[in-house]
Amino acid sequence: MSGQKTYRAIGLMSGTSMDGVDAALVESDGEGTVRRCGFLSTPYPDDFRARLQSVMGNVGDVPGVASELTERHAEAVSALLNAEGMESTEIDVIGFHGQTVLHEPAQRRTVQIGVPDMLARLTDCPVVFDLRLADVAAGGEGAPLVPVYHRALTRRLGSSAAVLNLGGVGNVTWIDGDGSAGPESMLAFDTGPANALVDDFVSARRGERFDAGGILAAKGRVDEARLADLLSDPYFDRQPPKSLDRDHFARRATIAVSGLSDEDGAALLTAFSAASVALAERWFPHPARQWIACGGGRHNATLMAMLAERLSAPIAPADDLGWNGDAIEAEAFGYLAIRSLQGKPLTFPGTTRAPVPLSGGTLHKPD
Repeated sequence: MSGQKTYRAIGLMSGTSMDGVDAALVESDGEGTVRRCGFLSTPYPDDFRARLQSVMGNVGDVPGVASELTERHAEAVSALLNAEGMESTEIDVIGFHGQTVLHEPAQRRTVQIGVPDMLARLTDCPVVFDLRLADVAAGGEGAPLVPVYHRALTRRLGSSAAVLNLGGVGNVTWIDGDGSAGPESMLAFDTGPANALVDDFVSARRGERFDAGGILAAKGRVDEARLADLLSDPYFDRQPPKSLDRDHFARRATIAVSGLSDEDGAALLTAFSAASVALAERWFPHPARQWIACGGGRHNATLMAMLAERLSAPIAPADDLGWNGDAIEAEAFGYLAIRSLQGKPLTFPGTTRAPVPLSGGTLHKPD
């Protein structure tokens, strides 16, 4: 134990897959002491998911959707507290990510919708919001934000690791294995697509939300010429840290799958996600000894098999380490909220290209 004060926090995450709210309870000192507690995921109904998709780009009825999004987050907090037999007075802070609807760090703009004052009032808990804003305003990429939490979780592994989050967009945190907690021990960046392109393709072709288990992709054949064209996107040659908007590859992917069967289209887009991750290895200061997969994509057996074929080190789901691979991002936002209260850095030159280690977040207290 560190001897520092331990905080109890709830982290809330609505990611680029836009499939629901993840809520996680953590206890931490904001450093290496982390106790992972409860977790639950509340899926969005299809009609709300459609409304959420309609405001991507920060257009349309943003205020109305933001209010409804906040209400759904408040319901997730209530459900988690009930499941844990706890009262709101036992929670020190909520880390509220909101929903990213626009991410343009080159223009120093990032927009996460949500109403933090409303969430604080509905939950009767202090809320930390706008966790990306200070980083982007200072010239950072604003993403990924989870690396400092990955560092806390991997401190005892004893070897270099790459923690891969397979959400809508893929992102990786390379962590040195020498036990260092310094900012130079981390490199993080978005690798490329993970689930978003395949999800959108399957939804358009079949009216299904995702390719469950990668079964559709497993029946298809990867067109290597089309894959090579997808991988020619200039993003992959940019030196990290770097980050992506969810729909960065959407137009290129639509052209790539034109004329393909459902099976071949799903196979191509899944291979694109795996190949994007493999390209990330060239940027690591030295090779990772192991890859740890988090997020919904780790349930896609075809994607995981493609990753295992392409990566130079073994990959395993986070659950094999005793983590909850579905909860990592939500847990991270609870951890980040604690660090925000403490004024500690959330982002670093090696994780977001911030000019210096930066804290962030705005605190909103209940009325």
